[in-house]
Amino acid sequence: MDEIDRRILNALQVDASQTNAELAAAVHISPPTCLRRVKQLRESGVIQREVAIVAPEKVGPSLTALVEISLDIQAAERMTAFEALVANEAAVLQCYRVAPGPDFVLVVQVADMPAYNALAHRLFTSHANVRNVKAYFSTFRSKFETRISL
Repeated sequence: MDEIDRRILNALQVDASQTNAELAAAVHISPPTCLRRVKQLRESGVIQREVAIVAPEKVGPSLTALVEISLDIQAAERMTAFEALVANEAAVLQCYRVAPGPDFVLVVQVADMPAYNALAHRLFTSHANVRNVKAYFSTFRSKFETRISL
């Protein structure tokens, strides 16, 4: 990955909806070169996917929770099993293994507190290996960014 690839990635992280001609002009390369490089970045997995970022407050009520999870048994297969469990849950937006402290931190988006309670029961209280759950509920989101620094 060179400086041109970094410029392309930075521009796409700000606005992935721009046309190839607009992107090429923004990063100061020719459109065919730009198209080839973006294709290569996709095929190599550097660009994992391109999505629309939806403002949760614009589409209905929502509750964001940051949830710490500690497992009773931290064997590799138990950690992987918990990750598989939460991977299938649409309300879990992100899952991180962390250290030290809890085993996982989840970012969860649900409609309201009853929806969170149902999720907590489904994923945490009915799961034998979950030892401790600590949830923090967002009252205001002052920053949300998807860009990574290149």
